[in-house]
Amino acid sequence: MEIGFIGLGSMGGPMSRRLVEAGHKLTVFDTRKEAMEPLLKLGATAARSPADVADRVETVMTSLPSLDIGLKVATGDDGLIRGNRVRRYVDLSTTGSRAAIKTAEILKERNIVQIDCPVSGGVAGAEKGTLAVMVSGPKEEVEPLRSALEVFGKVFYCGDKPGMAQSMKLANNFLSATGMAASCEAIAMGVKAGLDPSLMCDVINAGSGMNTATTQKFPRSVLPGTFDYGFGMALMVKDVRLFLAEAQDYGIPIEVAQAVGKLWEKALAEHGPTSDFTEIAKTVEKGAGIQMRAPKK
Repeated sequence: MEIGFIGLGSMGGPMSRRLVEAGHKLTVFDTRKEAMEPLLKLGATAARSPADVADRVETVMTSLPSLDIGLKVATGDDGLIRGNRVRRYVDLSTTGSRAAIKTAEILKERNIVQIDCPVSGGVAGAEKGTLAVMVSGPKEEVEPLRSALEVFGKVFYCGDKPGMAQSMKLANNFLSATGMAASCEAIAMGVKAGLDPSLMCDVINAGSGMNTATTQKFPRSVLPGTFDYGFGMALMVKDVRLFLAEAQDYGIPIEVAQAVGKLWEKALAEHGPTSDFTEIAKTVEKGAGIQMRAPKK
């Protein structure tokens, strides 16, 4: 299948590579030429702009870091909306349903179908092809893409309306953010009481408190003190903010979400947007006066 791919960062890079390795013919674009080079070596073709990508293929996928960039790439002066061949826009980014609905309405005027397709599973999942792939859009437009989307991981069709997959992704990421924030506070309490944080993770993971923070994020990034899980602080805070906004739109009580959001905002202020999201543990450590590190053997 001929596919255009825009945005070759930490997620887009490995996802586009998997498409090429699966035999799809890829046309790629990124503002950083060095990001395109590994794909070109594998046989992909470089484009000069999003509009150029959309002139060459009917299906364009994007993996972009922010709402503003996504809107510009889709509908800007040199955006894919200016292309003459594009018919499907597959947005792999997390933008929230508000942005998805807005973009879909603009693209519809040019007979371009938007397919929301946010993914979950992090960089490791993107590299291994084990992502959760959430999709919404007209089923007759989604089904022809299924074999390509399955290259990324397990595909879940969420519905036919714009934004439905985005709502699913925000719910997932809010739970991930909550698990990380709550785990930091729980383990900090135990360390303050004299417990070994590594032991705490082992016990929690054998019990009912198990979550991805205690099974993956703490053992890999917090306990060794590397803080290199590979997902940016600003991206996590963006997702939490989007969840809060959407929940408010629907009139959902958000007492827990507001508390979680407050802690993530504090971590962002302390460590900066480019820090790893696991550095929220440092914010909790600072308040508790302890460190949650694995004992040196």
